[in-house]
Amino acid sequence: MTYDSAPLALYVHWPFCVSKCPYCDFNSHVRESVDQARWRDALLTDLAYEAAALPGRQLGSIFFGGGTPSLMPPETVAAILDAAAKAWTFADGIEITLEANPSSVEAARFADIATAGVNRVSLGLQALDDDALRFLGRAHGVDEGLAALATAQATFARVSFDLIYARPGQSLQAWEAELRRAIGFGTEHLSLYQLTIEPGTRFATLAAKGQLTIPDADTGADLFETTRAITAAAGLPAYEISNHARPGAESRHNLTYWRYRDYAGIGPGAHGRRGGIATLRHKKPENWLAAIDRNGHGMEREDRLAPVDRAVEALLMGLRIGEGVNLERITALADGASPIDAVALERLVGHGLAAREGSRLRITDAGMPVLEAILREIVA
Repeated sequence: MTYDSAPLALYVHWPFCVSKCPYCDFNSHVRESVDQARWRDALLTDLAYEAAALPGRQLGSIFFGGGTPSLMPPETVAAILDAAAKAWTFADGIEITLEANPSSVEAARFADIATAGVNRVSLGLQALDDDALRFLGRAHGVDEGLAALATAQATFARVSFDLIYARPGQSLQAWEAELRRAIGFGTEHLSLYQLTIEPGTRFATLAAKGQLTIPDADTGADLFETTRAITAAAGLPAYEISNHARPGAESRHNLTYWRYRDYAGIGPGAHGRRGGIATLRHKKPENWLAAIDRNGHGMEREDRLAPVDRAVEALLMGLRIGEGVNLERITALADGASPIDAVALERLVGHGLAAREGSRLRITDAGMPVLEAILREIVA
């Protein structure tokens, strides 16, 4: 399969949150009401623009994400899926995912969303501890989250949920117990993220004041290794640095990103990659709508990437997954000029942090906990 003939992915961004969001800068996107007909028509117009730029392709996955996409009207979901089916050929068993918060309000809409055509849900549980959920700024409690999970499992063929670990004060033993409980719910996929402190966030402010202390690097490494060992033993091995799945249940949509294949992004703030062009939609909803009315699409920028930049992106994305990258493809993307620092690579291989197997390069289990440092080393 070549890069250009690989199945296409479609990302649909629904920007609106129903309450102040503790995770992103979309707090200005909270709306008491939304003109649903106008938004449906605008999304369909944006999709038509991408379809014209990517004709004759097979679509392997669709992902509805963003603010609170599970509150998108099912009629809008169905209209987008119908338009996508007319624009492209659906791959057998196409994966259609909706990102959802685990609230009772959203869970009550799952049946209608499934009827519209969604066959997979990704649920943001975040933690199985009420104190941790309050710390993380989540509106739901454990009981409500687990009720939403049960509804999702009864409604959708495929279910994933996420948890955040390495939280302040969290011991290795406590995380082991929480993780084993999570595995016991029997979902096919888990996304397990270490808590990181991002600049400009509430957590960064608390850390600067000395009011927040996360586990040190050694403890973080122990938590990471324990996570991979427990999930592997339970039949959900890591296939990406933070994602674990039963064989065959990996997220096809996310694998499109990590394998650096084409994906179309529509809706406010959506990114895309197609044929070496990076696309970016206007982020503010009003600006995106104005662009739709003015231009027939919500695009802010379409930039043709230099060959070396494409190669670097493919390298940085591909080394996140266990299968790694094909070095011949990286060199081809760079028009023959590999972006890899050969000396640094040999040093990393010698230390057992990376492995070369023919034309394939991957990060070893020993290297995954320090992936970000390795990526900085490996790019020339």
